[in-house]
Amino acid sequence: MEPDELSQILRSVITGVGGHLPANVVTNDDLAKIVDTSDEWIVERTGIRKRYKAADDEPVSDLAVAAAEKALTAAGRTAADIDLIIVATTTADLTFPATAAIVQRKLGAPVGVAFDVQAVCSGFVYALSVADGFVARGRSKCALVIGAETMTRLMDWTDRGTCVLFGDGAGAVVLEPMEGQGTTADRGLLGFALRADGTKQDLLYVDGGVSTNGRIGHLRMQGNQVFRHAVVNISEAVRAAAEDAGVEVVSVDWFIPHQANQRILEGVARRLGIDESKVISTVAEHANTSAASIPLALAQGISDGRVKPGQLLLLEAMGGGLTWGACVLRL
Repeated sequence: MEPDELSQILRSVITGVGGHLPANVVTNDDLAKIVDTSDEWIVERTGIRKRYKAADDEPVSDLAVAAAEKALTAAGRTAADIDLIIVATTTADLTFPATAAIVQRKLGAPVGVAFDVQAVCSGFVYALSVADGFVARGRSKCALVIGAETMTRLMDWTDRGTCVLFGDGAGAVVLEPMEGQGTTADRGLLGFALRADGTKQDLLYVDGGVSTNGRIGHLRMQGNQVFRHAVVNISEAVRAAAEDAGVEVVSVDWFIPHQANQRILEGVARRLGIDESKVISTVAEHANTSAASIPLALAQGISDGRVKPGQLLLLEAMGGGLTWGACVLRL
């Protein structure tokens, strides 16, 4: 087909990105004072050096709002432009209403669509896919997709295998419709692959819930098993997302994975044949911020000048459920 014969389609394009971290920094040495661990032990096994912890009076919606405001500024938009808010979170302010509705109120956004997506660490990729169903079909003119978490509130601070891994934070993107030619040269979200396997629940879960025991609970994880499934399953989803987008995995400019563990990042990159120089890693500074980790890493890559408009990006994540998924987009 000749270029002038290509039909125009709507793409969901990221027009602004923002990230926010709480003020309180918790180093590995800080954790060594309360649990049997050390900076050397944590760095060797995870690559993590520090994480951020929200204040007691700082709900996850506050982190989400701060990230959203930065994303809106970057996009040249205001809260008045927003007609869709999707918040990916596992640590909601309240059982209900949705954190997205609370964010809507705090931003002063007009009446529109607002809801949460719960896919744990995969939440941001899932939320992007859901938002794409609105924006690329002309049902949203300006969408906010936010990943926001206060994972430190789910920690068992006597379990050194989990409490050292997680931190708090939020990242947000503004999605707007833009006409494309239906080719891989288009800006916007180009391909997805989403997966879930509920039979693997016991590998990563929280032992509390409203309709089970009425407790918040603590995060429980079989780390070795999660690692094994992560490297294999994420690689499959990445290849599927690249095929959906019509691109080769090795052609991406930047690989922006969920920041779970440096060894997982490196293992997936090796399996996919992606050079380590193309990997955006923030796990040393942020730890695992669950659904917030990908947009936070994207915001970091943009702010330090590595990630630029027009580049091809590959996002991936895996979380409790087990859920996992990948997205290919052109910024």
